[in-house]
Order: sequence, then structure tokens, then C-alpha cells
Amino acid sequence: MRTLAAAFLGLLAAQPAAAETMTISQGGAKAVTENLSRCGGRPVRMGEIVAGGKTIRVPAETALMTGPRGTDLFNRCTGVTPRNISQVDIDRVPVTDVDADGEVISGLIFADNYFELFVNGKLVAVDPNAFTPFNSVVVRFRAKRPVTYAFRLVDWEENLGLGTEAGRGSRFHPGDGGLAASFSDGTRTDESWKARAYYIAPIADRRTAEKLADRNSAAIDWRRQRCGRDCFAVHFDVPAGWMSPAFDDSGWRAATVFTNETVGVRGKPSYTNFEDQFIGSGAKFIWSRSLVLDNHVLVRKTVP
Repeated sequence: MRTLAAAFLGLLAAQPAAAETMTISQGGAKAVTENLSRCGGRPVRMGEIVAGGKTIRVPAETALMTGPRGTDLFNRCTGVTPRNISQVDIDRVPVTDVDADGEVISGLIFADNYFELFVNGKLVAVDPNAFTPFNSVVVRFRAKRPVTYAFRLVDWEENLGLGTEAGRGSRFHPGDGGLAASFSDGTRTDESWKARAYYIAPIADRRTAEKLADRNSAAIDWRRQRCGRDCFAVHFDVPAGWMSPAFDDSGWRAATVFTNETVGVRGKPSYTNFEDQFIGSGAKFIWSRSLVLDNHVLVRKTVP
């Protein structure tokens, strides 16, 4: 039997969908948290920006500080650095009960930079490292089929509200994202998933931002978005119950698949030490239309 929380989310999703209003902001956001990084790396901060009569949280409203932390597969911050899967005892990973009468499923997850995993509407794990150093996570949960997987994905930012970070000789380089996940029930991240962007930046001019009502960020050359502190950003309201099995994602596009080379996993042992379990098992890197400009992305898939 599904939990009451999952049932409530299902009722929400069954209601007529509210319009995902688009809001355009310009300039940087005000930081509302201190650096939340637990072991150095890039600063993990959250900000707020006021636009269109709304106060918008950037890079996203997350459960980073309150959600259940995923178990480390590879994490230099905690000293968990296995050379390969043979050094990982998956049977010792705690099992989260989503459905009491379900089967136990395990999964390996690598996200650039941050993920939250929902299964059948329940939050199962949040990424222990929101930004850097790069890490990977192993999860186990008990769920009943059909299984609805839903991820909140965030490409974290140093320049809050601008979608940029220091890199490649610039203080305002637009970073990129990527998710690869492989589950023991045979589910892999690929083009069969649905994906939708909710925060797109940086955008150099307002006219370009206004054209993003269709979220076609792939049509924009991110290399030309040189706007420093004056960039525009596009935000969409996140619908209630988006992670629920009952949510209607028929209007979402198929996830876009990106190569390992495009995502840039070379030199990241949190992925390469388990490459056989990711790409070797058929798991592909997915995101929404633009790996670079789309900073807050939701992805979903229901498997029988």
C-alpha cells in the first residue's frame, strides 16, 4: 500500500495542472544561506531574486538540508573511494520503504551537480555533495511496480541568479550538468525518460529570454551569452505533485542524451571507477534540451 504522503501527491497531480508561469529576472540574486559545503570545493549557497512580483529561490528550491542523504558510492569528502564495484558492499546499504509490499531495488547514481531521487512519489535520497568535489551515490529501496522514478537535478552556480561559475578563464562561465543512473530492476537513464527545464540562464538579452516560453534552449548558442552580471534568467513555476505516479507528463519532451565526452567525466573516478555499471550497463547521460543553459531540470520515467 502506498504511503499517505504518496497518495496525497497523487491527488494533487490528478487536479487540473496549473499554468507553469514564466518569469524573467535580470542580474544576480541575494544570497540567503552561508556556504553549505561540507568539505571545500565550490561554495554551496542559495539565493533569492525578486522578479515579476515573485521571490524566486535559485538555483532551486531543494531538500538539501532536510532530505535523507544518499549512501556514498564514491565521495572524497568522507574518504569513501573504492577502485571498482567489487569493493562496494551494496547489501549493507539501508533500504528505504516506499511500498511495504514491494521489491528491493538498488541503484547507482552520478549527477553533475546535485540530485534528489523520488520513487513512487517518496523522496528516497538527496545528493550529499551539492556542488564539488564530484561524487556518486548508491541507493536501495522497496517499491511496488509500476515504479515511477523522478529526479530533481540542479547544475549548481557560484554566481547566484546568473547560471555561471568561475571556469575556463572567466568569472562567468556557464557550467554544465548531466545525470547517469542504473537500477537493478533494469531501468537505465536514456532517451525514454521525460525531461523539462525550470531555470534557464545565462541569457544575454531579454528578447532571447522571452522566446524561451517553449523552453527550446538548445536553439541558443551558450558561447555567445557573454553578459557578466547583467544576464537574464528564465524561471518556470514547478507544478505540485510533479514526482507523483499520477502526474501527467505527456507535455514533456523526451530527455536529451549526451555523450560521456560532452559531459566531461574524464578524471572523475566517482564515475569512471564504475563505468561498467553505468555506460557499460546501458545507462546514458541525460538532461533537458541544453546541458549548459538549463540549470534546474526535472526528469521522470514510469516502468512496469
